[in-house]
This record gives sequence, structure tokens and C-alpha cells, in this order.
Amino acid sequence: MVVYKKIFLSVFFVSLVFSGIAQEHQSYRFTLEDCLRFALANSYERKTMELTGKSLETSYEQSKQQRLPSLSASVGQNLSNNEKGWSTSGNVGVGSSVTIYQGGNINNTIEQNRLNVERNEVQLQRYDNQLTLQILQSFLTILGNQELVSYQQEVLNTSRAQLKQGQARHRLGTILESDLLLLEAQYYSDSNNVADTRINIENNLLDLKVLLSMNPSDDLEIVAPNTDNLEMLKETLPTEEEAVSLAMETMPDLRMSDYDIRLAEKSVDLARGNYFPSISANANVGMGILSYDSDGNSKWYGTPTESVGVSMSIPIYSRGQTKANVKKSRIALEQAQLDYEQSTLAVRQAAVQAYRNVVSAYNAYQVSQVKENAYSKSFNAYNMQYQYGNITTVELLQQQNNYLNALNSYIQNKYSLLMKRKILDVYMGKNITL
Repeated sequence: MVVYKKIFLSVFFVSLVFSGIAQEHQSYRFTLEDCLRFALANSYERKTMELTGKSLETSYEQSKQQRLPSLSASVGQNLSNNEKGWSTSGNVGVGSSVTIYQGGNINNTIEQNRLNVERNEVQLQRYDNQLTLQILQSFLTILGNQELVSYQQEVLNTSRAQLKQGQARHRLGTILESDLLLLEAQYYSDSNNVADTRINIENNLLDLKVLLSMNPSDDLEIVAPNTDNLEMLKETLPTEEEAVSLAMETMPDLRMSDYDIRLAEKSVDLARGNYFPSISANANVGMGILSYDSDGNSKWYGTPTESVGVSMSIPIYSRGQTKANVKKSRIALEQAQLDYEQSTLAVRQAAVQAYRNVVSAYNAYQVSQVKENAYSKSFNAYNMQYQYGNITTVELLQQQNNYLNALNSYIQNKYSLLMKRKILDVYMGKNITL
């Protein structure tokens, strides 16, 4: 009985473990918009950047407190021994100080910390854009392969029917064995194409899960949008000048360079502030000394004191340190200004290139669409003729390969157009939807 009880408990424990594992396994069915929301909410790198932002906000809030006076209290207790025996004494005091003037460094530090907070927000936007583009590319790659494998499956079904027909005709002696071998080779080639594409889809899904910070063991199904009317991508395309203008206004890279200049300017101000004197005021209140003798008797020595004062610290010679710091900060400012000019040029070039890539991709898509349609109809016609024995096996397979090449080109150009159009939307600060 004890043995059965142990077995039952062991089975019960194992079932609990596996049920816990099963509960951790989740399934998702995401559109592109769902993917973006999930990634932005779960990205570890983004969370790290958000924590950095909170730290910068804390520094900013703390720097504003530097305008206020400080307040401190002091308590002392001493133990001494003399001819009268042991005695103790203590003192209590309160002091306060406030900086009146420090060469503008307090205000400049506050402004510098505020700029750091805002710059981190822009940097977060740039990360969001980069992550969006990565997810978009991965998502569209999966869509392209899913569409491709559906066509490849149709071709495989046709190849299977051709092979069966070829086997029957070979038994009747109407085709040579070499023709049958060609049909077999084509069938296995088409089977391998389907298998390879399905493996690519699984690998693409794994890549997408990584971008989403999703558990790789979770199931992910993506929802394909309607991609029939791609003409709208051309019709809604703004002019090149409008696209570049929007990119110049919204691209985070350019705004980050602008913040770098403003931060460098504050660094110059902070360095120059060390040339000026520092003025501070202070106030103190002391309660005297309370002493206890060995008999426990207490006695006050001295009287309560109050003091108020103003002090000034004037920098005279810092062994060239202040001068060097000012010079270095001005050099850093010049570098930030050069970086801004370079960023301006890079953003403009990227926007122009992105726009022209859309135009080029649309033209390539139109051509490949016409070719795919033509080769599809031609292949169907050749297949029908082959069934009636009007063409050779070599002619059929040549036409089939032409169709497969045109099909691959069509699907690649289709999703390349989608990708490049959405890249331009990201540059222009548009919401990304499919």
C-alpha cells in the first residue's frame, strides 16, 4: 500500500510539473500592428532605455533642488576623566547654507539635465523606428514565403499529376524513359522547393520572436493583410520634396544632433562659470555645552549662539585647468555642429534614396506582375498540350521553370515594394500599418 501511495504521489508531482510547463506555453495570432505593440511593450533593450530616462529625470529633479538652502543638525557627546572623576558633555547645533551665485552653474546644470531627459526621449523614438523596420522586414519576409509556398504547392501538385501521367504513358511506350526521368527529377525538385520554403518560414518566425522578445517555444501565427491593391501605394505617394521635408522634420537622428549642440553649449557655459566667484550665505544656531559630572549633576557652559554670514570664493589661479576645460568644451561644440551638418546631409540623402527606391520598386513590381501572369497562362497552356502529346517533356519543363522564375521575381518585387514604401513612411513619421 505504501509503495502504491509513493507511485501515486510521484505521478501527481510529475503531472503538476508538466502542467506548469504547458501553462507557460502560449499561442499568439498577430497582425503587424500587434507585433509592433507587443515588441515595444516587451523589448528588454527598450526597458533599459526607459530606466536610463528615469535616472536622467531623477538627476534633473535633484539639480533643481540646488537652488534651495541646505539644512543640517549636529549633535555631539564627549566623555572625559579628571581629578573629580568621569564626566560627560554634549552640544547641539543647527546650520543652513545656500548658494547665491556660482557663475550660473546651477542654472546651466539644470538646463543640461533637462536637455539630457529630452534627448533620451528622442533616442527612444529612434530605437522604436529601428525596431519597427526590423519587425516590418521580418514580417514581410514571412508573408512573402507563405505566399510563395502556396504557389509552389500548386506547382508540386501539377508535377505530381505530370509524373503519374508520364508513368502511364511510359508503360504504353509513348514516351522515352529519359522523359520519365526528367518528370521525376522535376517532381522531386518541386518537393524540395516546398520543403525549403517551409523551413525558411519557421526560421523567419523564430527571428521575429526574437525581435518581439517572445519565448521561442510559443506558437506565433501572423495574420496576412490584403495585398491585392498595391496600386494605392503609388497613388498615396507624396512628391519627393514633400517626403524629404517631412523626413527632415521628424527623423530622430537630426533632432538628436540638435540636442547634442545644445548640450555642448551648456558644457561651454559650465566650464566658463569656473572663472566667476562663488557666493554663499550661511546661518548657524548653537545651544552651548551641557555637562554632567560623576555625581550626575548637570551644568550649562557658554550661552546659545546665533550667527549669519556671507562668504565669497574667488578663483585666482587654477594652473590652467579652467582655461583648458573651456577650450575643450568649445572644441566639442564645434564637433557637435559638424555632426549636425553631417546628419542633415545623411537624413536628406536617406530620404531621397528611400523615395526613389519606392518608385523603382513599383516599376519592377508592375513588370514582374505582367510577366508572372503571362508565364502562368503560358505554363497552363503548355501543360494542356503536353497532356495531349503535342509537345515534348523538355518543352514542358522549360516552360514550367520559366514560370517558377517569374513567380519568384513577382513575389520578391511585391514585398520589396511594400517594404520600401513602409520604410519611407517611417522616415516621414507615419504610423505603420498594412
